[in-house]
Amino acid sequence: MGSQLDDVGKFLASICEEKSLQRYAPEKWSIRQALSHWNDAERAFAFRALWFGRDFHDPLASFDQNISVNAARAEEYSWASHLAEFRDIRRSTLALLRKFPTEAWTRSGVASGNTVTVKALAYIVAGHVSHRVAILEGRYL
Repeated sequence: MGSQLDDVGKFLASICEEKSLQRYAPEKWSIRQALSHWNDAERAFAFRALWFGRDFHDPLASFDQNISVNAARAEEYSWASHLAEFRDIRRSTLALLRKFPTEAWTRSGVASGNTVTVKALAYIVAGHVSHRVAILEGRYL
């Protein structure tokens, strides 16, 4: 995740403000909306890791990406602000995960109706960004 902060940050910084409004099809998200989604998803995954890592046991609700993207109104904010937010959120996620004691990593809970461990959530955070980068490269750029 630390290397993604640098590598993905540089990749995203190469996209200009105008390009960030591009969609690859009429009903698809713009690049700006996609990054807004990444940011919200990382927050949700990090919260789940916090919740279960701190030994809370109540199940957590699902995260509907379309509701989130529509409510975020991402296109009203600059690309630069979304990029800064990505970096800030990733630094926060790393700070959280670095302070988990060993036993926290194997704790688990139910999120979106599925059992997940804290360790798996860390992999989900990294995997989600890798997946989304591949979509940007393949469909948008």
